[in-house]
Amino acid sequence: MPVPAIGPGELLVEMRAVGLCGSDLAPWYVASKAPAVLGHEPVGVVAAAGAGVSAFRPGDRVFVHHHAACGRCRFCSAGEPVMCPEWKPNRLHPGGLAEFFRAEAATVATDTLLIPDNVPFDDAALVEPVACALKAVDRAAVRPGDTAAVVGLGSSGVLLGLLAREAGAVRLVGSDPDPARREKALRLGFDRVLDPAEGLAAVVKGECSGRGADAVFVLPYDASAFEAAMDAAAPAGRLVFYSPVPPETRWSLAPHTAYLRDLTLRFSYSCGAGELRRAMSLIERRVVRADRIVTHRVPLERAPEAFRLARACGDVLKVLVTR
Repeated sequence: MPVPAIGPGELLVEMRAVGLCGSDLAPWYVASKAPAVLGHEPVGVVAAAGAGVSAFRPGDRVFVHHHAACGRCRFCSAGEPVMCPEWKPNRLHPGGLAEFFRAEAATVATDTLLIPDNVPFDDAALVEPVACALKAVDRAAVRPGDTAAVVGLGSSGVLLGLLAREAGAVRLVGSDPDPARREKALRLGFDRVLDPAEGLAAVVKGECSGRGADAVFVLPYDASAFEAAMDAAAPAGRLVFYSPVPPETRWSLAPHTAYLRDLTLRFSYSCGAGELRRAMSLIERRVVRADRIVTHRVPLERAPEAFRLARACGDVLKVLVTR
């Protein structure tokens, strides 16, 4: 592909690092977007600025979101920018996994952030996943003194746990079938981890005097994960489903029990400009650091290797593609 040409209000950015997201590894999700250049967690250096751009200039280090909302519609006014009709049409060209990409004017105006001088590219590449996790923690209404449970301990699950702790959770319980991921979660601050075969509900209730988890974050989309999360929730508990789910997936819900326990079920999809700014602040304050989350870095010319690593689980947590 040629280097993208930019127009008024746009930026040309030379990529320095881009994280691989779990959605980049889901065949059904990627197939729904193909043909496409993947990579939606990029950071880089401004190579050129279009007419009318005053906030950025060549040489600036920037994080660039892959979508941007209009800021004016009923969804934006209600604090739901991801549902804005203009959100998805605004995108990166061709995508973050490229030497250069173009950011559209709407993204430049609201969803592009200068990277503070004390923040390395590797840390800044976590802005988008941290922002997504912040939105989910908000939706779970995590409060001081809560017990939080996380089903699935990949990089997103770990981030959800760390941010739930930052919001005031006093107990963190994590579930994952991979022993290496369980061990990593313990090292990063989880109080208790378990294999799903041990029974999430029994372990969580044992950790909090039989009550259950006030907030439950669910990343796997199989029915067993859904059922375990429902059983583990405390009365008036809040469950947040975090990952994209294949369209053919179906779960079975017994509303009688959920009703009498007054449970709240919510989904959390992506993030908006507000969460991005909060994420950058947390990263600048070193609340979240790449040296705790990023386990592998692979140069762009070996990108297929990065995808193979990211699918491997085990000691692999977060993979960055770098230049």
